[in-house]
Amino acid sequence: MNLPGKLIVFEGVEGGGKTTQIKAVQSWLQDLLNSATPKRDVIVTREPGGTQLGAKLRSLLLEYSGEAPILSTAELLLYAADRAQHVAEMLKVALASGTIVLCDRYTDSTVAYQGYGRGLDLNLIHQLNAIATAGLESDLTIWLDLDVEVGLSRTRGRGSNDRIEQEAIAFHRRVQQGYFELSRQYPHRIVRVDASLSESAVHHQIQTILRQHLAELLPQ
Repeated sequence: MNLPGKLIVFEGVEGGGKTTQIKAVQSWLQDLLNSATPKRDVIVTREPGGTQLGAKLRSLLLEYSGEAPILSTAELLLYAADRAQHVAEMLKVALASGTIVLCDRYTDSTVAYQGYGRGLDLNLIHQLNAIATAGLESDLTIWLDLDVEVGLSRTRGRGSNDRIEQEAIAFHRRVQQGYFELSRQYPHRIVRVDASLSESAVHHQIQTILRQHLAELLPQ
């Protein structure tokens, strides 16, 4: 799908620093693009939760504490519902206006978490992703790669963990394997960043990647 904007997705296991890096990238990239012609906006969004409906679905998915656990299939469908609304209401509109969109998680998260983590059928997940996105793929996916134990220790340091962060370590290792497999399948789209380095070093890696991938949009 050829839209004038760019969809840049940040992926990775829990505690990889996505939120921190997205904020830093937005500030840095917006400063660069302010002097570009035409000027472009850089916005941040996330999945789940990028729309009003998505915010309610996010609360269900991450904070649900009912007596019966959420079925893996129900979880998958809730993520798909969030994505369908997000793509139609927010992403396509922003990209059509030439905006650079930085998105915290997208389709690869569903493959990694629900496919590899939960063990759901990958073909079914790809079909649901195709329906929910209506063909909208990321222009670039930055995979913040970090050892799962390190990442989970970071999340524990932040206080209370959400429903996904509380999963067993084996689940998170399967998710990590999912990201590794995805990076092998889609090397043209997914770029690995070593998230074990310092915050500034990780940011520098991302800047280098974005200067290469967005060269035609950035002032020379």
